[in-house]
Amino acid sequence: MSSQPRGRPFADGMSFGEDPSAFLTPAFRNIDRTLTTDIEIIGRPRQLYKDTLQLLADAHAGQVSAKDLLAETIRILLVMRNEKDTRMATLLAGLKHAEDVMPLSSEAIVNLIEQHLKVRNSSRLPVLVVAAAYQVIGEKIGERVLALQAHNAADQQTGALGDVEICLIGDEDVVTVYEMKTKRVTIDDIDRAMQKIATASTRINNYLFVTTDMIEDRVREYAAEVYEKTGGTEIAILDCVGFLRHFLHLFHRARTSYLDAYQTVLLAEPESAVSQPLKEAFLALRQAAEADE
Repeated sequence: MSSQPRGRPFADGMSFGEDPSAFLTPAFRNIDRTLTTDIEIIGRPRQLYKDTLQLLADAHAGQVSAKDLLAETIRILLVMRNEKDTRMATLLAGLKHAEDVMPLSSEAIVNLIEQHLKVRNSSRLPVLVVAAAYQVIGEKIGERVLALQAHNAADQQTGALGDVEICLIGDEDVVTVYEMKTKRVTIDDIDRAMQKIATASTRINNYLFVTTDMIEDRVREYAAEVYEKTGGTEIAILDCVGFLRHFLHLFHRARTSYLDAYQTVLLAEPESAVSQPLKEAFLALRQAAEADE
């Protein structure tokens, strides 16, 4: 019952490779000993991890067939998947029935997404708020958004300068970087951004923090003072909802396209980044907002 999976390739060609821990949940990732029932795994819900260890122990002791355990696990996962797909189909069908209603106003869309940002475990959403904006108006302004990195991937690991990177169309050089924060931006955050700018292989024009928390005046002022120190790169701190509100009013005629783009990128996210309940919450919020129009 080792926590290390064997080096067997997946059916789609993927392989565990040299770092099998990448395929484990965070609760299991740092365990380097045999999995036994006396291990205290820090994870939620806690009972789930206790039951998992007990099932592995039962299979190891021969009290339950490993084949039957695997078959039952797969059966339950398929039932859960089908239930999820049914819920999503129902919610999406409800939106289609509302296609003939008046489009939501810019302020209604801001309110809708602001409510979504307040749902639990929504730290990935500010990234999608900005990415969707560039998907809608990128060609109009001659810019494009690079593929988003995994939600939990560190910049040092991926080589990315931030959470959202923008290039000019026809060019590979990053010119604008967005760094998302669900807490207050600090002076240390700005200093780290300056280090990234200094070591970047290309010239960054703008390094923008987008936060869902309050912005302190002293931090905003500090960011404004680094323009000359960076040799012409501007660092600024934006409020996430304020960014969205300004964008939707500036590109008012594209507001419905923006909402559709946000929904598309949201639903395309893996559940490790955006949970199923968070996706369903958005569809329910949108359905309720459009029903009120």
